[in-house]
Amino acid sequence: MKDYSIQIERIKSKLLEAAKVDKGLKAFGASSHKYNIHNPVSIEEVNTFERKYSINLPDCYKSFVLQIGNGGKSYANSGAGPFYGIYPLGDGVDELVYKNTEKYIKNESILHPKMTNDYWSKVIEKIEIDNISDSEYEQELGKIFGGILPIGSQGCSYLHGIILNGTHKGKVVNIDQDLQKPHFTFEDNFLDWYERWLDEVISKDLLIESPSWFGYTMGGSEEKLLEAYKNGSSDIAKEDALNGLLKKRTLNSFTLDSIDKLYLNTSKENSKLLLQILVKYKHKTWKEYLTKQGKDDLLTVFQYIFWYDKANSTNWKEYITSHINQITNPETFRFCTYLLQECNFDYGYLIQGFIKNTDKDIRSTVVYSLGQLSNKKDYLETFIIGLNDDSNKVIHSSLQALSGIKNEKLLIHYKKIADRFPVEKDYILSNLKQRLAEFKIDLNWIRKNDLNKIPLKSDKKWYQIWK
Repeated sequence: MKDYSIQIERIKSKLLEAAKVDKGLKAFGASSHKYNIHNPVSIEEVNTFERKYSINLPDCYKSFVLQIGNGGKSYANSGAGPFYGIYPLGDGVDELVYKNTEKYIKNESILHPKMTNDYWSKVIEKIEIDNISDSEYEQELGKIFGGILPIGSQGCSYLHGIILNGTHKGKVVNIDQDLQKPHFTFEDNFLDWYERWLDEVISKDLLIESPSWFGYTMGGSEEKLLEAYKNGSSDIAKEDALNGLLKKRTLNSFTLDSIDKLYLNTSKENSKLLLQILVKYKHKTWKEYLTKQGKDDLLTVFQYIFWYDKANSTNWKEYITSHINQITNPETFRFCTYLLQECNFDYGYLIQGFIKNTDKDIRSTVVYSLGQLSNKKDYLETFIIGLNDDSNKVIHSSLQALSGIKNEKLLIHYKKIADRFPVEKDYILSNLKQRLAEFKIDLNWIRKNDLNKIPLKSDKKWYQIWK
């Protein structure tokens, strides 16, 4: 068994330090595990576990449970660790392959760090067949996740596991049980990954309000990451380094000045990431570079403003309004409307003309965004165009956006929708029912009646006396 004693002592010390730094338990999952970890297991317990599953645990992980600790009081009795912590030895073994686990866990894993999207698509090809039998599903699941021991939960369908054999034995992999492509961590083994987590708690990089998705990007100091970018052997390697820098809580002026110089002398391949760093950390050149980017790429401009300068959206109002008519891309338009909403003014006049755009996603965004306005009733005619759109998505968005508007002009268009959709499709009828309920009428009634022939026998509107 490989000797990890020096690293083990380092980790023990860093666990105590991390708990002191994160007294407010701000790191994701810390409020559950509180940096507690129970006593280590015995070598007999490890041997029993290995015999049961006919496996040999990686030395790095074995050293952890034997010398640092095992389990705790977090989710599923997990001990201190990334996300919701590290499972006790033997718990969660069947989370990936829940039938005949012993049969598959001893296999060599078919997953590897450099697998492509095409490779992954072929790996899951059979399991995604609609009529696959239970036994075939079990076999395919065993092939996909065989040779991996689940070691902790990240929440929802995500977990981290450790490779049990083969070239990548001891390496941690992030897995989505809903079958998105797994993402290997950048560290060589479990202990390096765990120690990196402690380092990033201590440096406060992980003390943020939202999930940090620790381990999905490259780790290390900003100096090392900057060097990794400069020495990267491929665009992918360079991208990994830059994504690591983007996860830092702060960057020093030397790093930012270096990024500035690199941005001015780089190829297009990584220029957006370099610019993103300058924008996120508010380097002195960020506004100048960002507006220049907008000459060819408004999407990047609107995304970066929304992500990193949303609180100052009003400062960008003039820029947005002067460029909005140049937009042809639905994603660009979507981020544009996000920023307009942040500006807190009646932006309806700027976007209502897009209801005639050829792109259904843009038209859908128009009615959704108009629906966010407090004076949305002023854009009734635009909503009516949306109700009569060829796209179900636009109709659906229009119906939702019209919540609370009880103008009788809408009813003739609601009837058209009721007649056009005899059965539910894309949740259109369920939303239509909600709009009709605001008029105290239902779907059956509006289908049966000719609205133009209903006589008015009182001062009330016809839809108020139909019963």
